[in-house]
Amino acid sequence: MRIALFEPEIAGNVGAVLRLGACLGAAVDLIEPMGFAWDDRRVRRTAMDYIDHVEIVRHTGFDAFRATIGAQRLVLFTTKGRQSAYDFGFMADDILLFGKESAGVPLAVVEACDARLRLPMRPQVRSMNLATSAALALGEALRQTGSLPG
Repeated sequence: MRIALFEPEIAGNVGAVLRLGACLGAAVDLIEPMGFAWDDRRVRRTAMDYIDHVEIVRHTGFDAFRATIGAQRLVLFTTKGRQSAYDFGFMADDILLFGKESAGVPLAVVEACDARLRLPMRPQVRSMNLATSAALALGEALRQTGSLPG
């Protein structure tokens, strides 16, 4: 299972997702452009030494990323999704895609996805933090597929 971040804007979020990937055994795809310089110290500070325990693949854009995934399902997490992540059947090789913090993903990316899911939350709030969303989504997907680390 992989986590893909579409044009992430906040280094701290990327660092937290890298740490998540290291802890739960999920590779992380970074789809550029990013809103910060990759050598930004904040990424390494947030990911700490966990960055050495996660597979990271950078892509020059969505088309370049899409060309590498073959037949794997691309599962988009969006506040506009109608189906709850908890009512979806994940597969072990799914790619969990998250949009940029300020704007999500453009319509062309939405249409390229195999599923559009939401994480349930109270109606009074707009959205969760990117890293929090990734943790909830990855945890459920790994639980369903029996892939949680021991």
